Amino acid sequence: METIVLDIGETLVRDDRHWASWANWLGVPPHTLSALVGAAVAQGREATDALRVLRPDMDVEEAYRARAAAGRGEHLDESDLYQDVRPALGELRAAGIRIVVAGNGTVRAGELLRGLDLPVDLVVTSDEWGARKPDPEFFARVAEVAGAAPEATLYVGDHPAEDLFPAAAAGMRTAHLRRGPYGHWWAEHPDVVETADFRIDALTELVGLPGVGGPDTSAVSDASDPPSGEGAKVVRRGTLRSVR
Repeated sequence: METIVLDIGETLVRDDRHWASWANWLGVPPHTLSALVGAAVAQGREATDALRVLRPDMDVEEAYRARAAAGRGEHLDESDLYQDVRPALGELRAAGIRIVVAGNGTVRAGELLRGLDLPVDLVVTSDEWGARKPDPEFFARVAEVAGAAPEATLYVGDHPAEDLFPAAAAGMRTAHLRRGPYGHWWAEHPDVVETADFRIDALTELVGLPGVGGPDTSAVSDASDPPSGEGAKVVRRGTLRSVR
């Protein structure tokens, strides 16, 4: 593996602040909005559908601009990163892996992420590219900046329909991260199990994957399963389907 590309939300960044700020803006308890987000996830819908349950006529983009104009726009700092982010990035950097951060997000989110000075080669968001996951154009842009062939590029993310499936369709290798609502809820879905090259529980597992820092092997690995001799399971890639 020459390049690892990481999703942003619920891969590197916790979404707690994001949803709490929306709840505050709408004047509802954070738990109410969190529960509605969970319901949307379980139904395979977009998480932003939770906002439309509370405000059926809401234009989310317009509301985002209104929040920014009122001084209540996006904020991101070190406390929003998952604790394994910097250790994992440091290990990958030491292993000589090119690291790209590319996911759905605003131009402002890209600026805030770059301001954290993560040890990566590139940080870019969908709004900066003008293409949003799961649009194939987004993954075409990922392929352009990866600096490696698709089969030597690993895309890591939590969301099956926005990360795993379209990255695999673009010819990249994939790692599904059991993190965040989508990552946990859909982790054992047959489509995820069959499509993912690797399934991991933490970013620090990346450096030990076959072809990254660990020994290369032709078998598809499930890093979260027990080692050989203790009920190990080989995860096979299969027909690409959708959880929706």
